[in-house]
Amino acid sequence: MSTTVADIHNAIEAWAPAATAQSYDNVGLLVGRMDRPISRVLVALDLTHDVLEEAIGISAECIVTHHPLIFKGIKRLTDASLESSLALRLAEAGIALYAAHTNLDAARNGVSFQLARDLGVQDPTFLSTLSDSLVKLVVFCPMDAADAVRSAMFAAGAGQVGNYSECSFSSAGSGTFRPGEGTDPHIGQSGGAREQVSELRIEVEVPRWKLSAVVGAMKDAHPYEEVAHDIVPVQQDYRDAGIGAIGDLPAPISFDAFLSTVARALDNQALRVVGDSDRSIQRVAVCGGSGSDFIGLAMRAGADVYVTADITYHRYFEVLAGDGTVRMALVNAGHYETERCTEKLLVDYLNRSVSGVRFVATAHRTAPIRTWVSGM
Repeated sequence: MSTTVADIHNAIEAWAPAATAQSYDNVGLLVGRMDRPISRVLVALDLTHDVLEEAIGISAECIVTHHPLIFKGIKRLTDASLESSLALRLAEAGIALYAAHTNLDAARNGVSFQLARDLGVQDPTFLSTLSDSLVKLVVFCPMDAADAVRSAMFAAGAGQVGNYSECSFSSAGSGTFRPGEGTDPHIGQSGGAREQVSELRIEVEVPRWKLSAVVGAMKDAHPYEEVAHDIVPVQQDYRDAGIGAIGDLPAPISFDAFLSTVARALDNQALRVVGDSDRSIQRVAVCGGSGSDFIGLAMRAGADVYVTADITYHRYFEVLAGDGTVRMALVNAGHYETERCTEKLLVDYLNRSVSGVRFVATAHRTAPIRTWVSGM
């Protein structure tokens, strides 16, 4: 059986589920068919005409990007705009396009984790985990079916708590029901008397994006014709997806020394910063791409410095105290530069996870921006 685009989809879903993407985002398969056979895939931060030409040149059947080509929608598939022109060329060439964007930003060991490691941070963790992402699934079943029902729910993705899997809680009780006419009860007879049976109440935690699959698996394994179950919101954070990353350098260094590390690691000699040259830096927070909304999160987490991109002028003032002193250093390191690590991140992961396909990173710099340095 040949490898298809669906195998890329399944691999990325296992790491960075599309349901963890921001509501405004557009991730997943954007152009092409899931059943398209593939043997060579090009990976890039953005889709450009150069990237598309490169894909055609190496006979790639698919391109995986971080940034979605189609973001707000295309009304005409013509060559009148950059987005529609590229989408048209993809369709004409028979090349599929798949995007993993804010879902990859939110993934454990995703974009921000890689950025943090590239800057020397040891053992990074999420700057903030996702809230309102978990539910508790409660199901009632006869004692002799409990193991099968639990196993089915675990296999579908339920019961993961931190680094522990197959977590559940069970309590015994007594259930009653009266089979109506035309039913096919597991115990008793259609149209018969009220029955009473010893049952287990089984509780498992489930991420919202896995709920449909878990409920389906639970019902398939359950012996009852009608399965009594509850779905209850859980007001706690989901620890396997989040925002940004934070951690410590092996030892404190000066701000200027840290900026030299950033410049080398990201190949960016034009950093916009707030902070004194001799400021001590050890605890580092990062967010690849546009992360200015999380400046407050980084300060509350005790970061000595926060590295991100796309910071507008007035937001630099947010790190200043009432007396004008700097509460936390701030580094605007560039959108492309803080997310370029995504290409290698995806190539390495997909080469490990999808067999029979060669994944390669683009040879092109996809950002349309260049830095001009005056010779004055």
